[in-house]
Amino acid sequence: MVPITDNQLDCHVFERVREVEAADMPPEVYGPEFREAYESANGVVWKLERAQHFHEPYEPSWAAMAQGDWERSLLLVDEMRGSLRAEYDGYAEFRRVRVVETPLTPYMQWELHVLAARSEAGERSRVIPATAVRAYEPSGPLPELLIFESTLMYEVLYDENGAHLGGRRITDHDVVAPCLAALIALYDLGEDLRSYHRREVAPLPPPDAS
Repeated sequence: MVPITDNQLDCHVFERVREVEAADMPPEVYGPEFREAYESANGVVWKLERAQHFHEPYEPSWAAMAQGDWERSLLLVDEMRGSLRAEYDGYAEFRRVRVVETPLTPYMQWELHVLAARSEAGERSRVIPATAVRAYEPSGPLPELLIFESTLMYEVLYDENGAHLGGRRITDHDVVAPCLAALIALYDLGEDLRSYHRREVAPLPPPDAS
């Protein structure tokens, strides 16, 4: 994979996300608003995931992984499959760009199993290595983003431990549209998540969650 070069992009495009004025929303406000936006969306919904660890104690499979019970964690992922398709059928196409660093963190090893199941249910996810986004990160990691159109984007917020804090609603076209264009370019560079999972993740031994 050939990384995007400085000559092909504005390397500050994602940095403007944190600088722009936005509506701050706690989780109890962000969650329902995001759901409403997703259920009414047309076209493609885009997601950018950069962090290599999140804290998800509300997800039984994550909890099992964190407790060192990898067999049960994967069993719970399998049990999710039956309900996942309902999250995509009848809704806008959902495309995810997942940045991956190696060696995989325990969280990433777990999440890539979940995302493989989501891809089988209808999500269109691709993996890109961290090296492909270095030019976009002159002063820090990319933000976590959800983009619905060129005038609606959410920056999803987390604390230093990866616990969800809510989000910021951004509607400035001059910020959102360049982020969307950059995300589409990254997606075009990516590898289908299912093939990456089969080759790089499925054969791995259980992660060390200690």
